[in-house]
Amino acid sequence: MTRKILSAIVGTAVLGLAAGTASAATLDDVKGKGSLQCGVSQGLPGFSNPDQDGNWSGLDVDFCRAVAAAVFGDSSKVKYTPLSAKERFTALQSGDVDVLSRNTTWTMSRDTALGLNFSVVNYYDGQGFMVRKDMGINSALELSGASICTNTGTTTELNVADYFRANKMDYELVAFEKADEVVAAYDAGRCDVYTTDQSGLYAQRLKLKDPGAHVVLPEIISKEPLGPVVRQGDDQWLNIIKWTHFAMLNAEELGVTSANVDEMKNSDNPSVKRLLGTEGEFGGAIGLSNDWAYNIIKEVGNYAETFDKNVGPDTQLGIARGANAQWNDGGLQYGPPIR
Repeated sequence: MTRKILSAIVGTAVLGLAAGTASAATLDDVKGKGSLQCGVSQGLPGFSNPDQDGNWSGLDVDFCRAVAAAVFGDSSKVKYTPLSAKERFTALQSGDVDVLSRNTTWTMSRDTALGLNFSVVNYYDGQGFMVRKDMGINSALELSGASICTNTGTTTELNVADYFRANKMDYELVAFEKADEVVAAYDAGRCDVYTTDQSGLYAQRLKLKDPGAHVVLPEIISKEPLGPVVRQGDDQWLNIIKWTHFAMLNAEELGVTSANVDEMKNSDNPSVKRLLGTEGEFGGAIGLSNDWAYNIIKEVGNYAETFDKNVGPDTQLGIARGANAQWNDGGLQYGPPIR
């Protein structure tokens, strides 16, 4: 066998392996199971949190429901797997979950070294600090020598190290695997400070014995773009995850809501027609029915609806849209056009 022929055979085999990886059919697996397996947190109010009956709710949960609506036309076809920060990536890598929708920060190393793809940012966040009001601390720059509670296996630990080193301050880290362990330790006075994403601080504060006795300091010390994650090698599934979020953003921008979506199917606006599947064949391009986005909006709502319901100003968390406002309203959320 000549070297040229051998090279051609090897090259063909490599291409075949690449093609096989790229055509991995997560969508077929999900349809075969009859439900979406979604990895979520172990309990973070506003994002993914179970009630006493085991019913899950939150911004990240609504994203799982939206994917189920896109795939099945039924947002209830989701099963939730609560995961610690330490075990979340392993669960996705091993196929225990189909998508990770768990307040997870997009970083270069996670995106390139774990065999995973970050799809979109469904919540722009940043790390902050919470302390007891009676400590009289008004700035994170006053925390030198403090003991700090946080989760293991997170970017939070690294950000704390960077911040305190840059500001020439000492600290003691008190780390736990489970979020509720961190909350309990801070509430019991085992540490002076609780640090995590600022949205998480507002959420976890609700679990404290006296939430009003604690204050979130003003400093944001990091960029924490949070969003759903999938395994590498399945472009179709990645596209479904991306365009689920983009459909919700475009719906908000176009004024399409869960309440008016049926009426809006009669709209003459070409952008609305493409979004709701009355013009074009955009669903087929990602392996879904043409009413995929209609089902998302009808069953779950647009992005503003899910934000306002779960974490917005009228909820216990009371978070303003801020960076998560639409691009044309001073924010960073931007849905590419469906066309």
